[in-house]
Amino acid sequence: MRVPADRAALATVTLLAAVFALFFLLPFAGLIDRAIADGETWSLLRTRQVREALVLSFWAATLASVLAGVLGTPGAYLLARGHFPGRAIADALIDLPIVLPPTVAGVALLTAFGRRGLVGEPIEAWTGFTFGFRTTAVVMAQLLVAAPFYVRAAKSGFDAVDPQLERVAYTLGASRVRTFARITVPQAWPALVAGTVLCWSRAMGELGATLIFAGNLEGRTQTMPLAVISAFEGSSLGLPGAVALSLILLVAALVVLAAFRLAARNGARS
Repeated sequence: MRVPADRAALATVTLLAAVFALFFLLPFAGLIDRAIADGETWSLLRTRQVREALVLSFWAATLASVLAGVLGTPGAYLLARGHFPGRAIADALIDLPIVLPPTVAGVALLTAFGRRGLVGEPIEAWTGFTFGFRTTAVVMAQLLVAAPFYVRAAKSGFDAVDPQLERVAYTLGASRVRTFARITVPQAWPALVAGTVLCWSRAMGELGATLIFAGNLEGRTQTMPLAVISAFEGSSLGLPGAVALSLILLVAALVVLAAFRLAARNGARS
C-alpha cells in the first residue's frame, strides 16, 4: 500500500506545482499574445510619450541606484561591522520602506519635502526651490523605496567577509580606507552588484510613491508604470500602449533577473 500512496502524493504535488506554474506563466503569455495579435502595439513603442517615459524611467532608476550605492554602502558597512547604540533600531528601519505600502512612502516624502513639508517649506522660503512634482521628486521617490534593497544586500555581503582578513591588513600597515577598498569591497563585490540590480529593478517598477510625490506629468514625471496607468485612464495610448509599455518592463525585468542570477552565481564561486 505504500507505493500507491507515494504515487498519489507525487501526482498531487505535481498537479499543484503545474497549476502554480500556469498561474504565473499565463498572464505573461497573454501579454505576449496580445502584443502579437495587435499590430498597433509595435508602432506605439516609437511614440513620443512612450519614448519619454522610457528615457525618464531608465535614467531616474540609474541615478537612484548610483545614489543608493554612494550613500548606502557606508551605512551597510557600519551596520555589518559597527557597534553603536541604536544599531538594532537602525537595522530595522532600513527595512521599513520595503514593508510599507509605496503610497505611504509618497505621503511621507510629501510631508517632509513638499511645499508645506518639514524640510521643503523652509528650503522653498530660502531658495525658491521645490522638490515635489518635478523630475527630482521621481529620483527621490525611487531612492526611498529602492535603496533598502541595496543596503540589505550590501550588509549581507559585508557580513560574509571574514573580519580576520581586515585585521591582517591592519597589522600590515594598511589604513581602514585602503583595507575597505582593496580587501572588503572585492570580497563583497557579488553582493554589491546583486544589490544594485535589485535596487535598479525596484526603482524601475516604482509607482505609488512617485505618483503622490512627483505626480503624473507627461514628459516631466511620467515614468513607464505611470504611463501604463494613464493608458488605462484614457490617454492616447490606450490598451495597446499599456501592452507596449508592459512589454518593455517585462524585458527589463528578465534582463535584471538574468544579471541577478549571474551575480549570485559568481558570488557562490568566489
